[in-house]
Amino acid sequence: MTPDRRTFLTMTGAGAAALALFGCRGATAAPEHFEVTLTDAQWKAKLSPAAYQVLRHENTETPFTSPLNNEHRAGIFSCDGCALPLYSSKTKFDSGTGWPSFWAPLPNAVRTRNDGSLGMSRTEVHCRRCGGHLGHVFDDGPKPTGKRYCMNGVAMTFRPGAA
Repeated sequence: MTPDRRTFLTMTGAGAAALALFGCRGATAAPEHFEVTLTDAQWKAKLSPAAYQVLRHENTETPFTSPLNNEHRAGIFSCDGCALPLYSSKTKFDSGTGWPSFWAPLPNAVRTRNDGSLGMSRTEVHCRRCGGHLGHVFDDGPKPTGKRYCMNGVAMTFRPGAA
């Protein structure tokens, strides 16, 4: 597991400089409200340590470590935090990046927001029900959407069956 960006900035001693140069999403974004809310202690007790770091602290799992990257059965990928169905296996594809990738989420499953951390401009994807960090979406995916929803496998569960 790599450190989350908040820990990275603190560890490097560059936190103040980075915030001054690049801003902090949390400092300017309006607070979001979610249907499922737990205290930090409750999230920590509910989730595995790896899922907790990704979903609640915006960490990124090491590429090629998630069993869901090689999951090819029909089924549904859901949020590990609140069990909301997020992606159908029908939209999954092998992006070669080391993370489970999809060209579209299920309707009303995810929200996105600008992620300007570490001087990069990306679009973060999070669960619309609990706010858990899932990954990022990029504009280099396959047809029909041209999108690549690059997700952390540890942030999701898989239920085989009809997709």
